Amino acid sequence: MKGRQVTWASLVIMLALIILVLSSLFIVREGEYKVVLKFGQAVRIVSEPGIQWKVPFVESIVTLPKRQLVYESPPTPILTRDKKPILVDNYTIWRITDPTIFLRTAQQVISGEQLIENAVYNTVRRKLSEVDYSEIISEQTVRGNLSEEITREVYNLLYETYGISVTDVRIKRTDLPEENKESVFNRMISDRQSMATKYLSEGDEAYKKITAQADRTVRETLAAAEAEAKKIIAEGEQEAARIYNDAYSADPEFYTLYRTLESYRTTLNGQPVIVMPIDSPYTRLLLGK
Repeated sequence: MKGRQVTWASLVIMLALIILVLSSLFIVREGEYKVVLKFGQAVRIVSEPGIQWKVPFVESIVTLPKRQLVYESPPTPILTRDKKPILVDNYTIWRITDPTIFLRTAQQVISGEQLIENAVYNTVRRKLSEVDYSEIISEQTVRGNLSEEITREVYNLLYETYGISVTDVRIKRTDLPEENKESVFNRMISDRQSMATKYLSEGDEAYKKITAQADRTVRETLAAAEAEAKKIIAEGEQEAARIYNDAYSADPEFYTLYRTLESYRTTLNGQPVIVMPIDSPYTRLLLGK
C-alpha cells in the first residue's frame, strides 16, 4: 500500500514537471514575432525561429505576424476636383516593424487594419480631390505620382505612432457611378474635341509662320545672290575691257582688222543682200583685195 502511494506521488511529480517544462517552452516560427509579456507589459521580443524559454505562469506570449501583409480597402465614394463622384478601391502592403508599440496601441491585427483603412481613406480622398477625373483615368504618371505621395503620407502617419510600416498604397480602380458615366464620358469627348481643334489651329498658325519665314529667307538669299552675281559680272566685264584695251593698244592696226572682221560676222549673219560700192575699203577688204 505504501509502495503504491510512493508510485502515485512520483507520477504526480513527473506530470507536474512535464507541465512546468512545457509551459516554459514556446516555439517561434518563420514569419512571426513572439512578444513575451510580464504582467501585461512587453519585456522582450523574439523574432528568430526556434525554441525559446519563458517564466511559467508569470510570462505569457502574444504572436504577431512578421511578414508583409496586404489589406484591401472596400470601394468608397470620393469627389474629384471637377466635382465628379467616383468609387475608389485600393490595396495597402504593410508590416509590423515595432511589435512593442503595436501592442500598446493597436493590439491586434484587425485593429491595425482599421487604422490603415482610416489613414488611407483620408489621404486618398484629399489627394484625389486635388485632381480632375480626366487626369486620373488618362495620365499614368499622375496615377503613379499620387500612389507615391499617398504611400509616403500614410507611412508617416502610422510608423512612429503605431509601429506600422506601409510600403505601398495602390489605387486599383476609379469608377464612375453608373448614373453618371454617360454624361461624364460625353463631356470628356467634347473636351478632347475642343483640345484637338485648339491644337490644329495652333499647328496651322505655326505652319504659316514657318512658311512665311522660309519664303522671306529664300527671297533675301536670292536677292543677295543676284546682287553679288551682278557685281561679279560687272567686275569681270570691267577686267575684260581693260585686258582688251591693253591688247588692242599694243597693235592698233590689228585691232582695226579684228573689229572689221567682227563686223563682217555680224553683218553677213543670215546671208543678207548688201549693196556696197565696189571701190570702198570695206568691200575691198571683204573681197581680199
